[in-house]
Amino acid sequence: MNFLFLFHRNYTCPLSRTGCLALICLFFLICGTGMVSAEKTGEVFPTWQEGYLDIHHIATGRGNATFFMLPDGTTMLIDAGQISRDPGPRLVKAKPDDSRNAGEWIARYIQILLKDRQQQIDYMLVTHFHSDHIGGLISGLKESEAGNYMLTGVTEVYEHIPFDKVFDRAYPDYDWPEPLEANYIMNYRNFIDWNVKHHGLQVERFEPGRNDQMVLRNNPEAFENFEIRNIASNGKIWTGVGDNIRNHFPPLEELTPDIYPTENMLSSAIRVSYGKFDYFTGGDLVGVESSRPGLPSWHDVETPVAKAVGPVEVNVVNHHGHFDAQNEFFLATLRPKVHIIQAWSINHPAPSTLRRLLSNRIYPGPRDVFQTNIMEGTKHFIGNPINRLKSTNGHIVLRVKPGGDTFQVYILDNSDESFRIKSVHGPYKSK
Repeated sequence: MNFLFLFHRNYTCPLSRTGCLALICLFFLICGTGMVSAEKTGEVFPTWQEGYLDIHHIATGRGNATFFMLPDGTTMLIDAGQISRDPGPRLVKAKPDDSRNAGEWIARYIQILLKDRQQQIDYMLVTHFHSDHIGGLISGLKESEAGNYMLTGVTEVYEHIPFDKVFDRAYPDYDWPEPLEANYIMNYRNFIDWNVKHHGLQVERFEPGRNDQMVLRNNPEAFENFEIRNIASNGKIWTGVGDNIRNHFPPLEELTPDIYPTENMLSSAIRVSYGKFDYFTGGDLVGVESSRPGLPSWHDVETPVAKAVGPVEVNVVNHHGHFDAQNEFFLATLRPKVHIIQAWSINHPAPSTLRRLLSNRIYPGPRDVFQTNIMEGTKHFIGNPINRLKSTNGHIVLRVKPGGDTFQVYILDNSDESFRIKSVHGPYKSK
């Protein structure tokens, strides 16, 4: 209104009345689409607004953690890792620093994002039972005052900001393919048992094929083009038709323990879709033959998963970019415009994996690769290809515009809690 008044009083338009009105409309159209007030390097990342899909890959240097603000304000966290190793020369330094453990840093990050909103996470998805995804037992951990478990990773996040519902691959028995009894897994199980009994925590086994376990809670009718599809878990993989699944692994009784499926192979994977935008994340799935020759072909889980997922805009690189992940068929099928590597070790990514991610032989067209953390030793070992990464340090945030037609990538400073933008990439157009 003030702009219109000044325009009328102080400016004589050389155009016709109709032309002047067209200029005014263009001004407000530009402002409304964010072209005038576009986020810039050095600014604070702007608050989520209804209709947007924000995906935050939180870079603690201690494992995976991905927080989602869904289009209607429903919230979801995938993994909250704390590696079970003391700091050493092969590990990324803790971010922002080591004054707090990763679980507390993750919780603080989410609390800042939610600000005046309800301080609760609607869904917690644990992809699989490794410490860099659920939290390991290290020296100096605090014990929960509520139950008989230590605060690390998932359990420490919950201490600061509660979850309403948890999904994992093994609830309630935790016995497949063998009993899950490692000390850090028992810590997680004690956490689950205590909070189910005393705090009403809801827990469900993640079921491949379904699209009704993690749904919009606040205003689903407004976003009918949004879906979270469960793709794979425990070797059960969605067929791409209805909610039908198939068993990729042979029956356990036909196998010897030395070739049982590994924990990484059992990871839970999802595809998040918003209009034309598709995003894949699958924990530590593997698909490239390892250094152990003669493994059965069904140890490749990526190939059948790729057939179910199809093309996507964004791929979270399986197994931190380790050498046994991101096989050629998987990449050629998904053909993402953006790859995201969540890293904490000197061998993230493996040189062979990075070559596949960047290869135009495997699939044509431009693609950008972003990594949450990288070590100087990794840069020296890989050499020139590392220079093709768009970012190697910082929180990686996807912001998908309402409707899903376009998205951008923001790199945020992870040396403090400022949420300062280090770089902006895109916009990318969804297929």
